[in-house]
Amino acid sequence: MDKQIVIEKYTSDWGLSFNEEKKLLKAVISDIAISIEHIGSTSVKGLGAKPIVDIMIGVCNLEEVGDFIEPLSNIGYEHVFHKEFPNRRFFRKGLWRAGTHHLHIYRYESEEWNSNILFRNYLRKHPDVRNQYNQLKIQLAQKYSCDRVKYTEAKAPFITDVIHKAKDETKCR
Repeated sequence: MDKQIVIEKYTSDWGLSFNEEKKLLKAVISDIAISIEHIGSTSVKGLGAKPIVDIMIGVCNLEEVGDFIEPLSNIGYEHVFHKEFPNRRFFRKGLWRAGTHHLHIYRYESEEWNSNILFRNYLRKHPDVRNQYNQLKIQLAQKYSCDRVKYTEAKAPFITDVIHKAKDETKCR
């Protein structure tokens, strides 16, 4: 059984935590990091979230990430292999199902990279959509309170829709 899903009210502490981690990560992975971004719900002012700071690093070549598994573990990041996500390298800081930070490493400007940036920026720019997403997350956390997989799957159509809107918006400029 999973730990209960709790959506906390937005706090600026999440941004401060990201900035601290960014400094640590830069010191370890700056040789291959093109960009380090705060993503996910904790990166959107006013949006409630599970209190896990999502960080995304863009690199030229995912194969090089293997050289940084040990240095990242020295600052508390455990590599978690997910065969279902071949275009991402994932690390967790904190205990399983109780992580404090999730580190996602993608090829810079890949589809996955761009989608994360588009989603975050769209929510930042559109408070009405941010509020809809906040309500959806609260409802789904109640409905699937101990099932993270179903919770995540149930959010997916909303996220996909927002990414499509964001892509359309950028085309019209």
